[in-house]
Amino acid sequence: MLLPQKHTGADTTIFSVMSALAAAHGAINLSQGFPDYPIDTRIQQLLKEATAQGFNQYAPMPGLPVLTEQIARQKNRQLNLRVDPSNITICPGASYGIFVTLATVLSKGDEVIILEPAYDAYIPAIEINGGIPVAVPLNYPDFSVDWDRLKAATNAKTKAIIVNTPHNPTGTIWSAADWQQLGALVAGREIMVISDEVYDQIVFDGAKHHSVLQEEALKDQCVAVFSFGKQFHATGWKIGYTIASATITKAIRKVHQFIAFSVNTPAQYALGMFMQQFPDEDSCALLNSKRNLLNQLLAETPFKILQPAAGSYFQVADYSQWKDMPDKEFAQWLTKDAGVATIPLSAFYQHGTDNKLVRFCFAKEDATLRAAIDKIKAKL
Repeated sequence: MLLPQKHTGADTTIFSVMSALAAAHGAINLSQGFPDYPIDTRIQQLLKEATAQGFNQYAPMPGLPVLTEQIARQKNRQLNLRVDPSNITICPGASYGIFVTLATVLSKGDEVIILEPAYDAYIPAIEINGGIPVAVPLNYPDFSVDWDRLKAATNAKTKAIIVNTPHNPTGTIWSAADWQQLGALVAGREIMVISDEVYDQIVFDGAKHHSVLQEEALKDQCVAVFSFGKQFHATGWKIGYTIASATITKAIRKVHQFIAFSVNTPAQYALGMFMQQFPDEDSCALLNSKRNLLNQLLAETPFKILQPAAGSYFQVADYSQWKDMPDKEFAQWLTKDAGVATIPLSAFYQHGTDNKLVRFCFAKEDATLRAAIDKIKAKL
């Protein structure tokens, strides 16, 4: 049977490749973005409570009310908004939220702009849904938006623009001024802004997360996508959600109901009850200290930090003054010979742009980070 090639992405993602390589060589895995420390025991207890109390059947298609109501309260408190719980749709992960939004918005041949380096799921999701990805590079080395290039890439075929803040892989964050510029760029045009905000709860050094939902000019043409996996260090739970206007939410659910329909009920209960009981719980202080520790340790190596990550799980570092080799080759060498797995940044570019950078995940035990850098120092 001949099966169609639905996208131009790799057969196996770089994250799976590097994690498998790490396992094969017994390397410390700082490549894939998952914590190696346990989740909060209170959430574990609430998950147990949910199954004991009978939350074991289908949740309502939009999501369990105890969770959607707490999400709305959190967003309204943190972002000074008036999000209605009825405009929140619980999804099986943020990647699904982006995919189902693209499936809702795109017709064959529509163009979608992505800002590179970009999370590697975007291009396949665009292509599977009949769209054409248009990559606009961020400025190097600060990874700010090149507004002239973004404007030049926007045309009558542009149906959507995907934004990611805090940004994976670079850790940069958008300002309110960035959102204002984007709002002015798409004003009066039939362009959807899809904002990937899965690291919204993880920003550092007292910075504030700015959401697309706060930009008045974009309120009727945006979808914001979030995830609980990063906020609560439970990436395997695969629960995310979208927030959009009532009209866009209705359109998304017309598609969502025939793909996933609903999401893990006990986990929704556990998350909703935890947010209700502990509304001020946050991950910033913990991960800020881990970013600081990693950067202090990297300063003892030939790696150069371009700029400290302002948010996310990740820190980008330049290895060019240490080794003269392509980033994928370097990442493989570092895994096999030094025993530390990272992600080469060229994997986040459609055509493999190589600036001699790798991405470290610092959402790890302090002992893990120290052991990883000790292994690197042993190869100097």
